[in-house]
Amino acid sequence: MSATIGVITFPGTLDDVDALRAVRVAGAEPRQLWHADDDLAGVDAVVVPGGFSYGDYLRSGAIAAQAPMMGAVVEAAKKGMPVLGICNGFQILTESGLLPGALTRNQNLDFHCVDTYLEVANNATAWTGQLGERIYVPAKHGEGRFQAAPETIEALEKEGRVVFRYTDNFNGSINGIAGVTNETGRVVGLMPHPEHAIETLTGPSTDGLGLFTSVIDAISKIGA
Repeated sequence: MSATIGVITFPGTLDDVDALRAVRVAGAEPRQLWHADDDLAGVDAVVVPGGFSYGDYLRSGAIAAQAPMMGAVVEAAKKGMPVLGICNGFQILTESGLLPGALTRNQNLDFHCVDTYLEVANNATAWTGQLGERIYVPAKHGEGRFQAAPETIEALEKEGRVVFRYTDNFNGSINGIAGVTNETGRVVGLMPHPEHAIETLTGPSTDGLGLFTSVIDAISKIGA
């Protein structure tokens, strides 16, 4: 039986359809989840996609983190469900407490829309097991500068919980951090967009597909 991966839609979400397509292309069954519901509908993993939930009012991801569906995601993640946050989804995961740190305005207050190489710093998470040393994916954000207290950064580095690093660090993130994971390696967040790099017709590479095939493989091994 193939894995079922849910993708949440919030008011203002931009990339949910792209994430659903990435799930399908990877070989899993995609299932759309609505922010106002609190039922995960039997999915095996969840993607919290990018795209300006609630117009980024108050603070990016802060309102979406209070949605009923995110309450269900937090509880499921605590029980071991794999969760991926992309761009605004990463911001939502930090706001909900599933991942440490915060994403602030880019250095020089620039909005960046570029294709970028990421170093894969940890390929032992549920979402990175099939990745190589680098991936080439799009990035498009104005508030992606990863920040955290010095002791948090030290712990992330020491525990191997930095998952991706920028090779150009255009937004000024501490230590070039582009993505991190939780203690279990099943919750991952990153600012760039793997769902936009699944086919050469529409993306700069197919490197992003590896995140979705990785979690399908990880799901097959959970409880095995």
